[in-house]
Amino acid sequence: MQLARTLNLNNLLTKKSFFFGPRATVKSTLIKRQLSKISTVIDLLDTRLYLRLLDSPHDLESIIRAGRKTDLVVIDEIQRIPELLNEVHRLIENKNITFLLTGSSARKLRRGKANLLAGRVWDSRLFSLTWKEIPDFNLERYLLYGGLPAVYLSEYPGEELDAYVNTYLKEEIMAEGLIRKLPPFSRFLRTIALANGEIINFTKLANDCQVPPSTVTEYVSLLEDTLVGFLLPAWTESKMRKAISTAKFYFFDPGVTHVLSGTETLDRNSNLYGKSFEQFIGMEIRAYLSYSRKKHEQAFWRSTHGHEVDFLIGNQTAIEVKASSKVSNRDFKGLKILEQEKVFQKYVLVSQDQVNSSQGRFHALYWKDFLNDLWSDKLCT
Repeated sequence: MQLARTLNLNNLLTKKSFFFGPRATVKSTLIKRQLSKISTVIDLLDTRLYLRLLDSPHDLESIIRAGRKTDLVVIDEIQRIPELLNEVHRLIENKNITFLLTGSSARKLRRGKANLLAGRVWDSRLFSLTWKEIPDFNLERYLLYGGLPAVYLSEYPGEELDAYVNTYLKEEIMAEGLIRKLPPFSRFLRTIALANGEIINFTKLANDCQVPPSTVTEYVSLLEDTLVGFLLPAWTESKMRKAISTAKFYFFDPGVTHVLSGTETLDRNSNLYGKSFEQFIGMEIRAYLSYSRKKHEQAFWRSTHGHEVDFLIGNQTAIEVKASSKVSNRDFKGLKILEQEKVFQKYVLVSQDQVNSSQGRFHALYWKDFLNDLWSDKLCT
């Protein structure tokens, strides 16, 4: 089954060069489908190419010239040879070649003090499958198993998720030498998966994992570098009420979150179900902002007294997420308190209540209607 992805590489590459993509979002398949006929593809998983360029990075130009179709060149898994970025820099400047540089980790590039081509490449990401990309979308299945293509298309999604985590640990982490000891990192993964979507507490995580807080900080940075997790910043510009400044942590996919935490089922009435639904909506917002090249920052707000709004899009839209099937007045509380700041243009409550409603500036939307409005650019204009 072929799924149409929202990200159009041809459109991106008419403008600049790019880095993108976490492991198992099928970057290579997308490249093959969209670019193989119009670009030179250099796959660093090809042992012969890898060994040649590892030994002689300057051979990149001759390899491109030998297989050149256009001025578009793809280098897949660029982090395997960070030294190639100097050659990429030279070829961008002197030969006017456009590069698509893909990889699943920026760790080795930064640690090796590689040339990160500041100002010469745009950053783009390929995410798990979104609601828009999945025919006959099944919310309950997605909340439990997530949207990694291999998982979505599998008859055995649980087995695929187990394999993904095993591959991530062995190939991305151990094989690349990104950590010294695997057992403490494995404990950390389970602990932070249980705290997914919560304000990150480095001291508590360190105590739970039996490692120093500095190690937890390093581990969180590693998850960000390998693109399997990210910190959602707090919005701290509120004047009426003092805001908490500590970020939240999210994994990039609910299925990955569950396999790391050991979750096998989701009870519709549990807090975990609500957190998974919130994560799903947050990931849709994140993918939309990236794919549409919107520059609005995604954040959340929580006051020191516990008032909270789950997601903020720039200074435009405030979004609260509830998994309830019937909206009540108290569900609007965080939005109404935030509205007193007179900053945001739209206030939206997303829920599983199929009846949409409005209270002045506050709008309650069924999650499908919300996503349709989001992907139709109706919430960020």
